[in-house]
Amino acid sequence: MLSRTASCLYWLGRYVERADFVARLVEATVRLDALSARPAGEAAWASALAVTETEQSFAATGNAMTQSHVARFLTLDAENIGSIVHCLDMARNNARAVRTALTREAWTSINRAWLLFDNRARPGGTVATLNLVEGVKAETRGFEGAIHRMLRNQANGFIRLGQSIERADNTARLLDVKYHLLLPEGEVVGGVIDRDQWTTILQTVSAVTAYRWLYSDGLTPANVIDLLLCRPEMPRSLAGAAEETVEIMNVLARQSGFQGEADRLVRARLSRMHRIKSKDVIATGLHEFLQRFIADNDELSHAIGRQFRFI
Repeated sequence: MLSRTASCLYWLGRYVERADFVARLVEATVRLDALSARPAGEAAWASALAVTETEQSFAATGNAMTQSHVARFLTLDAENIGSIVHCLDMARNNARAVRTALTREAWTSINRAWLLFDNRARPGGTVATLNLVEGVKAETRGFEGAIHRMLRNQANGFIRLGQSIERADNTARLLDVKYHLLLPEGEVVGGVIDRDQWTTILQTVSAVTAYRWLYSDGLTPANVIDLLLCRPEMPRSLAGAAEETVEIMNVLARQSGFQGEADRLVRARLSRMHRIKSKDVIATGLHEFLQRFIADNDELSHAIGRQFRFI
């Protein structure tokens, strides 16, 4: 496979996954804002910007930290590289470049998601915003389903590899922001707002039901952290993403006939994830652990690019 084609497929997977994550983040933040008293709602929207690393870009707009302004910034602002519309535009451009490598269903899902934003200037009120992000989620789910029904060839592998790398990054950033930044000053740890925020984290990664199945002692931060760090059966957990990435790289190695630096890094990361215990991570510093994970994940992405000659 040509390196340019592999690059387009990889970034197609990343951008679709990112669009889905931001849609889930906006949806969860809208619901949290509706349930929270001020200034908790403002803190929730500030945290959404922190997760997407767009605080400075939003501040440059001069707009107030309100649902209407931040929701528009995260959904419809084409100048914001972390917005849904920008991610879908980039995904569509990459998909067009490799159109013959995709099934009709995969292309249609991307195109329909992109068309949701055609000639739209504002996300609207609460209901309209929720309808918009629900439409994005439906189309990205359709894309993911189409990918899983594709031939298990290199095209399929590179798309899924991009999704896996992006998913790990998103979960780590989400958990890091909640643990260190989200609770408003003066609010009680373990109080109503704190519990609402941890529930929002679970909603963002579609893990509310999974949490209830796996933990019987109610909602606790320690259990949420354990679920999102160490439970490989949870697809959006760091352990789950690490296992999936190794599996995909093994398949690509068999199909391409060679291995390299990226294979070594993914196996080393999986070995580390098998050894960690969430209580030890919390005791020694969750923030530090997540920052290292994010940096390692970024280095892994660059190694994939070097190995398959993206860069």
